[in-house]
Amino acid sequence: MSKQTFEKALKKLEQIVQELESGDLPLEKAITKFEEGVKLSKFCSNKLDETEKKVTILMQDTEGNVLEKPFISENSKEDE
Repeated sequence: MSKQTFEKALKKLEQIVQELESGDLPLEKAITKFEEGVKLSKFCSNKLDETEKKVTILMQDTEGNVLEKPFISENSKEDE
């Protein structure tokens, strides 16, 4: 089995949400899908937390202070 990635988990979570919102699933199947969705949601949340911590570490200066700068995307530059 391939390693779970954030992208795969998010895509599967989106699919589960669509299935649950359709209302076409029998109750037992809906409960199983809901449980799977909760696990995927926790996995994605943990991955985002880990990534935030890594970014924070990378943004520290030599004294350990976090440097905060506004994010300017390529699209933002075009708008100016």
